[in-house]
This record gives sequence, structure tokens and C-alpha cells, in this order.
Amino acid sequence: MLENFIKENKEIIIQNLQKLIQIPSVYSESKNPLIPFGENANKALEYMLNLGNQLGFRTKNIDGYCGYIEFGEGEELLGIVGHLDVVPSGDNWTYPPFSATIFDNKIYGRGAIDDKGPVIASLYAMKYVLDNCKVNKRVRLILGLNEENSWKCINYYKAHEESPTIGFSPDADFPCIYAEKSILTPYFSIDYSKHSSAPIYIQEIDCNNNPINVVPKICSAVLRIDSSIIMDDFIKVIKKIVNNYNFEIDIYKLNNEEIKLTSHGIGAHAAHPDLGINAISRLVVVLDELFKTYNIPISLFDFFDKYIHTEYDGKSLGINYKDESGDLTLNVGKISLENNILKIGLNLRIPIHTSIEDIENKFISLLSDYKEITYKRVGSKAALYIPKDTYLVKTLCDIYNEEANSYLEPIAIGGATYARAFDNCISFGANLPGQKDMCHQTDEFITIDNLLFACKVYAKAICALG
Repeated sequence: MLENFIKENKEIIIQNLQKLIQIPSVYSESKNPLIPFGENANKALEYMLNLGNQLGFRTKNIDGYCGYIEFGEGEELLGIVGHLDVVPSGDNWTYPPFSATIFDNKIYGRGAIDDKGPVIASLYAMKYVLDNCKVNKRVRLILGLNEENSWKCINYYKAHEESPTIGFSPDADFPCIYAEKSILTPYFSIDYSKHSSAPIYIQEIDCNNNPINVVPKICSAVLRIDSSIIMDDFIKVIKKIVNNYNFEIDIYKLNNEEIKLTSHGIGAHAAHPDLGINAISRLVVVLDELFKTYNIPISLFDFFDKYIHTEYDGKSLGINYKDESGDLTLNVGKISLENNILKIGLNLRIPIHTSIEDIENKFISLLSDYKEITYKRVGSKAALYIPKDTYLVKTLCDIYNEEANSYLEPIAIGGATYARAFDNCISFGANLPGQKDMCHQTDEFITIDNLLFACKVYAKAICALG
């Protein structure tokens, strides 16, 4: 019966996902309190709520912050927690990122796998259960709009609505996720004004990498050179430094006083920084050596080069924490120079048995020799850990393994999903084991087979948990 349902609804599932992808629901600032995350995020929410109504569900728009689609009766609430916002698309896509182009059995587009495809799969799984199964809980698909930034949507939901008694988030990997690392976002800054009279001075930095949980693909700095330095000789020094590191950094002479350096990298999700190349890290390493060559050390760059460098695994910090959830990883996600404040932001994923405070204490210890540098925690999220032998983890893992004819164990990840926003909730799909994670990547896609498979697995999960 389930196979027939998916076969009969295949085309409409695909079409509705395409329509959802075609809404460019990237966060934007809004002064309208009814659409706090911007017009396009609101359009995505309204699209889903209207679709939910058409399919026979109860729906609610929660003050523009989020919404839900629900059916069933009972005191207990089974939550399926997803999000409709997406990260910026970037450039160099094979197909326009919001075109939802289908090619080679894949639906391409920003949000295809993170998290619009899994959300649509969940909705049609709910439709199957609504029409064909009896459950003794209410089943609610919770739709966030600010997951890729500050989680204001899910925090608003928790302050105003009922939390699930059990649930899952379709925003990670199969077979299921029993642990998610904790996350720390610190910023390191200095007052750069005292360097204004130096013969080499950073005029501006351009790195619009948003959000911080993306490995930056490009970063530029404009340097002002005074007449005491011969420009041609200066360019030769830069070229030598860049060539020694074998970095991809372009050098542009803007005029007789200014030069621009543009560093190129490869984007990736900050949970997997090893899959990318960090444009900020490479530029800072080159700038550090360049300024030191002319005896103009910048403490922030010196600290960076000594303890962070171009690494992504935290080993240069002298922090080799590792446990069942994996290594400590870090992403250099932000750099800016505004109002004479030079600032670098990191995004760290911390193994579940290491505390955020342990890492902060390590940073504070390392900064004891750098009194000029200010440390500030900008954000953090506690780890998620639900033991493998609990009912929720075993049930979801067994459902996947039965459908996939596999014997896989639950896994731990560095990513952050809305599962950690609630008790008794874990992440469940929709990335398949062994499949390249296209989350936050150029040419993001979901295969049609994966989309329909997820729908089938989610339907069985709702029946089992409900």
C-alpha cells in the first residue's frame, strides 16, 4: 500500500519540492514584525502551510517566526522538526540555484537536501499515515525559518507552543544520529587604529561569508602602501610568499598606493571543514608573513598563524580532544575590519564528552601572551546525546536498516539540527550512507530516488512512533 501511494504521488511530490526550492528563502533583515526573517522566508512558510491545508491537515502560522502542520489526536505529540530557510547560494552553479532543475534523476537547487527535500518527504509521509494508519498521538511537522542563522524561530516556538514528547529532525543522515557535537562560535578582535600610521595598512577587508557555518570560498583585502616602500618590490615579496605556500591568491595593483589580494577557496559545511579550502585562513597566513617581513607585526594575525593557521582539526591549538563523536574541528568563518576593529570569527564543533568551557579555557590560556586581543563568545549550542540503546534510537535505526536491507549502527555528527532543541528527539535522514553530503555545497541536489525513499522511511517511522 505504501509503495503504491508513493508511486501514485511521485510526480506531485517532485513538483511541490520544485516549487518550494524556487522560493529563495535566504534570511534577510526585516522591519516588519510579521515577517521577521524576510519576505522570501515567509513565502516558503505560507507555501507549506497552504499545501498542508490542501492535503487535509491542521496548520498554524506562529507569528511569522515558524509554523506547523498537524493531524491526529491524543495527549502526546510526535514532532518532525525541519526548516525552510537556506544558506546563500554562492556562484558557479551548473544550473541556477533556485531553478529546481531536474537532470540525471536529481533535483538541483539550494535547499534540495537541506532541508526542503526532507521536509516535503515528511509531509507526504504524514499524508500516507493520515489516510491509511491509526496513530494515538498528534503528529506535527514543525517548520523553522532561521535554522541557518541564530535559531530564533525554534526558540520562539518553544516559548509559545508545546514541545514534542518524542520526535526526529529530517536534517542529517541515515541510519540515524544519536549524538551531535556541541558548537562554539568565538570572535577574536583588536583595535587596529594604532596601526594607521604604518607604512603598510589594511584599508578594507571584504569577506561576505554568511553564515559562519560555511567554509569561505573567497576573501579580499586592500592594502595601502606609503612612499617609503617601492610597489614593484612589494609585489615581488607577496608573490614569493604566496608561491611558497602554493595558495590561490590573486594580486592586483589598484594604483601607486593600493594593492588588492583575493584569496580563493572551496566552500563546504563547517561540520566538515576538511572537505573545503578556507579562503580566510590562507589570506591571513600570507598577511601575517607579509607584515612581519616589513617588521609590522599584527598580534591577531600572529596568534592566528601560531595556533590556528590553515588547519581545520584544532591540533595546532594543542587540543587533541577526540571521542566516539569524532575530532574537534574548527572553521574560520568570518573576518572583518569595521570602525577600526579587526575581527576574526571561528566556528568549532566539539566532541560530546568535552565541554565548551574546556575549549574556552584553552583559548583564554593561549591569549595570556596576547593582551591586546579580546575574546568574546558570540554563540554556542550544547551537544545532543541519546544513548544508542534507547527506544527512539533503536526504533528509527531498525526502520532504516529494514528498508535498506542493511545492518548499520547509529552515528554521531558535527552538524547541528533542531533535534537538539528538544528532549527525546534525534536526527533521522535524509542523506544516505556513502552519499556525498551536498549540504551548503555548490550544485546542491537530492536524487529523486532518495526523496521517495525518505518518504517511505518517514511514513514507517511515524507509524511506529505514533
